[in-house]
Amino acid sequence: MHVSSALFWIVSGAVGCLIVNSNKTMTFSSTNISLIKSFMIIWIITIVVVFIFYSLKQYGGREYWEFPPVLSIPIVIAWILLMIGYYRHWLSIKNKKPLYIIMWGTGILFFFITFLEQNLWHIDWFRESYLREITVQWKANGSMVGAWNQMIYGTSLYMMVRISGNKQIAQNKSVYFFYFLSLSNLMFNWGHHIYNVPTAGWVRHVSYAISMTEWLFFISMIRSFKGKLSEYRRLKNLTTYRFIIASELWLFFNLTLAIMMSIPAINMYTHGTHITVAHAMGTTIGINSMILLGAIGYLLGIDDTYGRIKRFVQYGFYISQISLIIFWISLIVAGILKGYRGRVLNIDSFQEIMSPVIGALKIFSISGIGVLAGMALISICYLQLLRKKKKIL
Repeated sequence: MHVSSALFWIVSGAVGCLIVNSNKTMTFSSTNISLIKSFMIIWIITIVVVFIFYSLKQYGGREYWEFPPVLSIPIVIAWILLMIGYYRHWLSIKNKKPLYIIMWGTGILFFFITFLEQNLWHIDWFRESYLREITVQWKANGSMVGAWNQMIYGTSLYMMVRISGNKQIAQNKSVYFFYFLSLSNLMFNWGHHIYNVPTAGWVRHVSYAISMTEWLFFISMIRSFKGKLSEYRRLKNLTTYRFIIASELWLFFNLTLAIMMSIPAINMYTHGTHITVAHAMGTTIGINSMILLGAIGYLLGIDDTYGRIKRFVQYGFYISQISLIIFWISLIVAGILKGYRGRVLNIDSFQEIMSPVIGALKIFSISGIGVLAGMALISICYLQLLRKKKKIL
């Protein structure tokens, strides 16, 4: 339930934001709207059914998608309807397309491809070999993260264009270079997920080389921080912009961690520890959720709102950020302790390995309550704004 809730929140939020923002960029035709509404209905009903099955302890599927496999069918149908509706809209844009439009289209396409790939285990040939099946599973799930990141980062780029009023942000050569670099990472950077699987050596080498291109993102972010700080001073009163800046800081933290994890000599100590969880949580909460909360707030007009609602959104923002940094660091500490005791000290007893780790996990649990409280406060305020908003799409 935990994993599926996080996954459906990220994907649904990403798709919801790109649909509404695409419609603002160039209005959908009535046919496209009908296709997208059909997607929404099937998608939402399927999610509800998934959790009904979980409640009845009816499971199946594989990692990330542990519900009965038959429910993958309506997800595929829903996604095909979304793709038809979006790409009909995409093709109707005759002028040069801003990069965020392209990123949304890329994310939708690759999510569909990786979801199909994730379901290849239904074919007997893949199930004949456990190593073959687990390799494909980890590869597909690694690339799937890159797919929804394309949708979410496209939304972030769209918001920066709208807030700054500068369309060149989404059309200059630099952003296109980094788009193609991120696309190559989406397709090949999954290799560090399978370093511990005895697969072909060239796969590791290619994926490692691609992983190291993330240093270009890293250096670019450091160079752009000065400009971001001056921009923040100018726009610090914009609630939406705070979420964007928070996501960029978390992108910096997690990119640093990801680069370290992509080095095989380090990965052998971190793989399967709480450091992997820290990377996942920092990405889904710190980056993806902050961008989505900022985007949803922007759609609801949070910066045009005054009084109690806006004030409580700001309280929730700071509570969640402070709690999240403690949450993240405690997971890294837990992972270092576990990796060191298991790999360096060669302790065989799991109970003995985890003995000093428990303290870090207690801090992690308490700070997790803070993250929950902060995000819940923001969500409640957004629901109140939604009641006042008559129409979004």
